[in-house]
Amino acid sequence: MKKNFVSNSQESVRMFKSDWMEALSKVHYTVPLYIYVPVILLLGWSALFVECLSIPAFFGYAALGLFVWTLTEYVLHRFVFHFVPKAKWALRLHFIFHGVHHDYPNDAKRLVMPPSASIPMALTLYLLFSLLLSGGALHAFFAAFLVGYLFYDISHYALHHFNFKSEFWKKLKKHHMLHHYSDHTKGYGVSSALWDKIFGSDFDKR
Repeated sequence: MKKNFVSNSQESVRMFKSDWMEALSKVHYTVPLYIYVPVILLLGWSALFVECLSIPAFFGYAALGLFVWTLTEYVLHRFVFHFVPKAKWALRLHFIFHGVHHDYPNDAKRLVMPPSASIPMALTLYLLFSLLLSGGALHAFFAAFLVGYLFYDISHYALHHFNFKSEFWKKLKKHHMLHHYSDHTKGYGVSSALWDKIFGSDFDKR
């Protein structure tokens, strides 16, 4: 991803001439919580009390959902968000989806995914997973998958704007800051460095 500069301003750069499109590209970091926490609770309730999934099965599918999220996060960031096309229109799309974040990494309104993008993506993934799972299994799996997404989204904001005392968060922040300020071809995991270690895209943090 070629960059001309990196701004440390928390202000938002304008991307669209249209006011309504500009508004859709920005979001307060708490908005995903308001949208997805009720969905997660509804899916969990449905899995346990409507579909009558057993407790062991619920936690089994939930663990699978969290695990699949970690891989999804890595794959999306590495192969979709960091894919740099050649066509001019595609480059513009690339900038809108992820390039702007690398040029303005502390833009407080563009650190979590806006609902205009996250809701269609969530619905698409739900439909894809429904080809493999159904009923309570699907609901438990997708509830946990969304928990993983929320942890990713909120922690991404925190990594850019909070200072941490916990060693866990310090290591996670260092990992993500190296991605931004040292080498953007490494460190694709945001909420976890697991898949960077597995696929050889981690940093030599010595």
